Amino acid sequence: MDLMEIKNSGILELYVIGDLSEKERLEVEEAAANYPEILEEITEIEMALESYAFANASEVDPTAKPMLLAGINYTDRIQNGEIPVIPPTLSSNSKLSEFSVWLDRTDLQEPDEYDSMCGRIIGSNEEKTTMIIWLKEGAPPEVHTDEIEKFLIVEGSCEITIGSKVHALQTGDFLEIPLHISHSVKVTSPTRCKIILERHAA
Repeated sequence: MDLMEIKNSGILELYVIGDLSEKERLEVEEAAANYPEILEEITEIEMALESYAFANASEVDPTAKPMLLAGINYTDRIQNGEIPVIPPTLSSNSKLSEFSVWLDRTDLQEPDEYDSMCGRIIGSNEEKTTMIIWLKEGAPPEVHTDEIEKFLIVEGSCEITIGSKVHALQTGDFLEIPLHISHSVKVTSPTRCKIILERHAA
């Protein structure tokens, strides 16, 4: 193929996205070594794809990574012999002392380093998941359509906004989030807020 045929064939785009056979890939790299125009075209395609990716990127939920890591940590603990125990269900009558078996465990303490949020699952089954979470600043707005979320504040303080109503919470306070209403969390204490969080199917 001559230069124009190579440029118009689409093979360079396939090269950039890694969708060529080994033989085709070597042919493109040989052409790029012999023709500076081909190398320049490959660079332009890479830059165009990168610009397109940035322009169309969706914002990642900042809670997704901490929740995923908490799940991995819990799975590892179970595989290493931890016997699953389901914590008491959170309610307005819940006391922090009911969770001391988990709050006092050395392997469930706050890590030295994490971004804005970290969590450790203390119990999980098909009905509910209960975890200890640490928030440095808060959590962005979200809406639950199929699970009830409950909070019991362990340390620090925060404001949980549900719709337009702000709930100021301190150590020992409980709050349940209704379905289908946006809610967000803002830490108001000088240090991070430590919370027992329960999510169960609606």
